[in-house]
Amino acid sequence: MKVALVYDRVNKWGGAERVLLALHKIFPDAPLYTSVYDKDKAPWAKVFSVKTSFLQNFPFASGNHEYYAPLMPLAFESFTFDEYDLVISVTSEAAKGIITKPGTLHICYCLTPTRYLWSGYDEYFKNPILRFISKPVVSYLRFWDRIASQRPDTFIAISREVQKRIKKYYNRDSDIIYPPIQIQNPKLQIPNKSLNTKYKIPNTEYFLIVSRLVPYKKIDLAVKVFNKLGLPLKIVGTGIEENRLKRMAKPNIEFLGYLTDKELVEYYKECQALIFPQEEDFGLTIPEAQSFGKPVIALKKGGALDIVTDGKTGIFFEVQSKKSLEDAILKFQKMNFNPQDSIKNAEKFNFEEFKIKLKKEISLATSL
Repeated sequence: MKVALVYDRVNKWGGAERVLLALHKIFPDAPLYTSVYDKDKAPWAKVFSVKTSFLQNFPFASGNHEYYAPLMPLAFESFTFDEYDLVISVTSEAAKGIITKPGTLHICYCLTPTRYLWSGYDEYFKNPILRFISKPVVSYLRFWDRIASQRPDTFIAISREVQKRIKKYYNRDSDIIYPPIQIQNPKLQIPNKSLNTKYKIPNTEYFLIVSRLVPYKKIDLAVKVFNKLGLPLKIVGTGIEENRLKRMAKPNIEFLGYLTDKELVEYYKECQALIFPQEEDFGLTIPEAQSFGKPVIALKKGGALDIVTDGKTGIFFEVQSKKSLEDAILKFQKMNFNPQDSIKNAEKFNFEEFKIKLKKEISLATSL
């Protein structure tokens, strides 16, 4: 079976990129089609034969793809997949809109229906002027997105929340296959010249955040709460919010930047708990932390509902407010957790389980 993978853009590192590396383990010869590719920001993609769209040649497109959003539909429709038996699109945007012929099976591993068009529209376009100016473009993209959502032969959702969104916005049914934990696999350590390797694990325990530092992750909420509580917090990751967050933070909060998987493992081992203040489609760092026996303090929304058992493998806080998160942290400090409960729960998200379920889904779709 000849297989190809498709992804929206290859210019960052996060949970979706770990999914692509998991797929590479299953289909090592599959090329990766994408709109744009930034080799410096995505060194993890060197294991793939990356095939880019015409947007790759546009000025600043690899790093500022959002400016070319109206052209994304055409970028993915321009690819040809006639030589492939199976195409798997991994997408939260336009990659599902590829066009395949009847002889090619197209499975969409949906991270979420396009967030800025649907579930996250109010957050992305809360500025009334921006909302008014962008209305024609958004209307066009929504129209195309609905059409594109009918092109895959099969949808796979990464969580119950995403499954609900697929039904709501695309009127498509989907099965759920959770993304796999891979951080303990040394073969998937990510080489990056900019990675910081100077950090030593202190003897004192601390709370941990592992995240890209972008607005919707709500890391600023955690910073404000830990500023008040004075508890030690370590933050792994970088992003456009990094400088602002550093200016906000008091000395009890430390920013570690990018870490290799080997370094990150040590921080997971020594933390008290993972802090998860955002609403995510899944939230791969939650089972990662649990695989080390660590509980999670998470917002009671999104993919966290699939992973955290309240009072057993972590606790929830109800709303994204300082009081709600602060109360949860103070409650957590009075509780006891059995590390084995978290470790056992994390086993549901292992690579072999992902591989078995995906191959079963392919087999079922092929037989239809």
